[in-house]
Amino acid sequence: MVTHAAMPGRKGARAHARPHRLTPLSAAVPLSLGITYGFYAAFIRRDGGPSTGGQVVLALVSGAAVAALCFALSRIQRTLPYGLRAVAYGALTAGAIGFLVSLTDTGVPRSIVLGLAVGVGVFLATFYFFYSRER
Repeated sequence: MVTHAAMPGRKGARAHARPHRLTPLSAAVPLSLGITYGFYAAFIRRDGGPSTGGQVVLALVSGAAVAALCFALSRIQRTLPYGLRAVAYGALTAGAIGFLVSLTDTGVPRSIVLGLAVGVGVFLATFYFFYSRER
């Protein structure tokens, strides 16, 4: 029995390695998430009083960190398998929520539990989403 010398290639998203271009939307989404996160962190820390310089610094630093992490994850997510991609989204969300809860001065155990609970929920949702669209 004669077989063909050329094996059929894999068709799909990873069939041709093309560099992903930076589109306005790929920069606008992490930027808007970072701005929103920074404002919310400063709002939590404000606690009804007047705004201070420390709150502005907190907003800028936390917003820039979340924006940078979201942008980096969006740039490398196509190279990750769906399980690791879901773990990355869950870890990013768990850290972000845990930090916001820690700003309320309710204690470290509560911020850990709430961060992990939300992170596990995001992991499960994104794992299902990526797994069901992989094939």
